[in-house]
Amino acid sequence: MKLDDQGGHLTYCLNIHPTQTWNEVKAALRGPVADVKAALCPDAPFAVGLRFSGEALTDLSDPEKRSELKALMAEHDYLAVTVNGFPYGRFHGTRVKEDVYQPDWRTAERVRYTNELADLMAYIAPPGKMISLSTVPGTFKPLAKGGEAEMAENYLLSVAHMVRLRAQTGAHIALAIEPEPFCFLETISETIAFFETYLFSPTAIARLANLTGLTQAGAKSALPEHLGLCYDVCHAAVEYEDPAASIAALRKAGIPVHKLQLSAALRIPDVGENERTALAEFDEPTYLHQVVRNTRDGLKVHSDLPDALALGADSDGEEWRVHFHVPIYLDDLGAFSSTRDFLEQILALHKVDPISPHLEVETYTWDVLPGATRGQSVDIDIVRELNWVRERLQK
Repeated sequence: MKLDDQGGHLTYCLNIHPTQTWNEVKAALRGPVADVKAALCPDAPFAVGLRFSGEALTDLSDPEKRSELKALMAEHDYLAVTVNGFPYGRFHGTRVKEDVYQPDWRTAERVRYTNELADLMAYIAPPGKMISLSTVPGTFKPLAKGGEAEMAENYLLSVAHMVRLRAQTGAHIALAIEPEPFCFLETISETIAFFETYLFSPTAIARLANLTGLTQAGAKSALPEHLGLCYDVCHAAVEYEDPAASIAALRKAGIPVHKLQLSAALRIPDVGENERTALAEFDEPTYLHQVVRNTRDGLKVHSDLPDALALGADSDGEEWRVHFHVPIYLDDLGAFSSTRDFLEQILALHKVDPISPHLEVETYTWDVLPGATRGQSVDIDIVRELNWVRERLQK
């Protein structure tokens, strides 16, 4: 929905629903998305945080199905202004874990998928709107060593495609890299360093000019227009970032936030036996739940919750933050809390000086949340989350 005071749009991401095939995407758009729109803005356009898997994208290579999607968006008064191009494969009902990053940005397959996703968005997007396309932060950290130049080249190949697509269709699509714990890019400082060294450097400007035929000045201008960040608030909070300082650092480096994902993580201020017992309920087999421990020797990162829980009493007294998206309207989670205060600080900053044109709620874990943290139904809970955000932006 339109955010009149700050500009831009507030929506939620369709990776909350099963969207592996075109038929599943269609069912989501006709079902829960329509219910959410009816509750929030029945008489106004509603921006949808789209998600198309590799399989759904293949389905939509059929011109008839592509036309059906465009007609469906128009019928329901949906706006195609942002898309989640992060998870390529199945995202519900099966083990996802570290496979969520594959194919990663070391591969031609990730470039192909991203470019085809951009083509689809150019076809269905409303004219004159910037479209954000969020994506993987390079790769899973253990796979990243020595691949920096290769990943940078592949990012630039997709940016070049988006530059050409804009010249051909007028559609302005921006690739939004999403830093995440235990990935190649996980902290804001790491991300800024990679952009300055590889993506916004003189070498990158020259490469983009060569790929597109732009002048050096034109390529330098095009890079931030078509490449920036998806700032996931949950991920940043898990990494103990400072809300104001991290946004200020990105602005100083000239790195735009093309999408702001609104989510909250688990926060355990003082780990002990009771807290570990309660956390065991969140140890589920579908998604990675990275843990960052604040220890006397500094921050320690674990790729998944079982690795941290295995420490037992050796971790007593530490603060933990766990990458497990929880409903943003909850703060009290019994034995511990969430990082909702970090999200509130980000929203307060956005209210004063807008951070991004696209704000997207992304609590994709409804199916795996412990029972006590679930609400009445997914669509009702999504409405509750979006209203929670809107209320804070309107205060």
